[in-house]
Amino acid sequence: MTEAVVMAGGKRVWLSVLDQSPVPEGSTPADALKNSIELAKHVERLGYHRYWMSEHHAMELLACTAPEVLLARIGAETSRIRIGSGGIMLPHYSAYKVAEVFRTLHALYPGRVDLGIGRAPGGGPLEAHALRRERRQRPADDFTDQLAELLMFLNHDFPAEHPFSQLTVSPEMPGGPEVWLLGSSMWSAEAAAQFGLPYSFAHFFSPVHTRTAIEHYTESFRASGHASHPRKSVAIGVLCAETEEEAELLMASPRLLMRRIRSGDRRPVPRPEDAVRELQRQGPVPMEEGEWPRYFYGTPERVHAQLAAFAGALDLDEVIAVTIVHDHAARLRSYELLARAADTLPTSEVPRLATAR
Repeated sequence: MTEAVVMAGGKRVWLSVLDQSPVPEGSTPADALKNSIELAKHVERLGYHRYWMSEHHAMELLACTAPEVLLARIGAETSRIRIGSGGIMLPHYSAYKVAEVFRTLHALYPGRVDLGIGRAPGGGPLEAHALRRERRQRPADDFTDQLAELLMFLNHDFPAEHPFSQLTVSPEMPGGPEVWLLGSSMWSAEAAAQFGLPYSFAHFFSPVHTRTAIEHYTESFRASGHASHPRKSVAIGVLCAETEEEAELLMASPRLLMRRIRSGDRRPVPRPEDAVRELQRQGPVPMEEGEWPRYFYGTPERVHAQLAAFAGALDLDEVIAVTIVHDHAARLRSYELLARAADTLPTSEVPRLATAR
């Protein structure tokens, strides 16, 4: 089995995938979910290490509101690739219920399941309010308590005098899901370090603090039963195409999406030609903050070189590629081109996929 990696200064850095189940304009959410299943099977064949699904609410743009449901299907459609949540928005849920759900996934697919935990709402204030069971008062900001409780449920290590020590988290099986803390701020970097958890930073969402968060996590990490040393990944936008011109055209869709989202517009992914026209009407794109752009795009050789430099600068263990374009075949092709650029897959092993023009 080939493995999709980036070589960064002699270090092998895993390539993985974060899928947000984007809904292309003119398509349906059901189509987007089917696309996710096809993508998971595709990237497994290409040798990618993980396939994570995000949780978002009340968006026309993104179809996956319940990653745990999709993961149950995707686990059955694949056999090797690790599957997981990127992530479960823990403040919405009971820690006990989350532990049960992911122990169920672990029982179905032992040794392959990741539980990525996030603190963000995955939507706006109204969605967060609708997701709450108790609405008569403002919810407490007790994420660290929730996370500690979740870990104790998963690891069976409540103190003997704690009433929850009597509970079994079924199905009871050896091992368990691998827990990651996700974030895009210094707060999450500190929490991951103090809990001794693997950490994944959402650079594609907020690129300003990427270096400082990763470095702080590395320097402050406390070894735990979850990880003996810092384990760190960064999720970044990636788009590969056969030519720079094609990549530039395809990038019009995510560029417009980023501008729309900032203004609260969450419509489906626009066609690239339409996005080009709308961007021209809106005028120059504001300069991005941060040391690196949200998206690396271009020919596979160019993108691979950018990712290698990025991973080397941060001493990453893993890069998680997020690719949103209008045409699903172009998305599949982007992941294929990236894997081949790393010389991980002989050309003969995977059939060429048609790309949008």
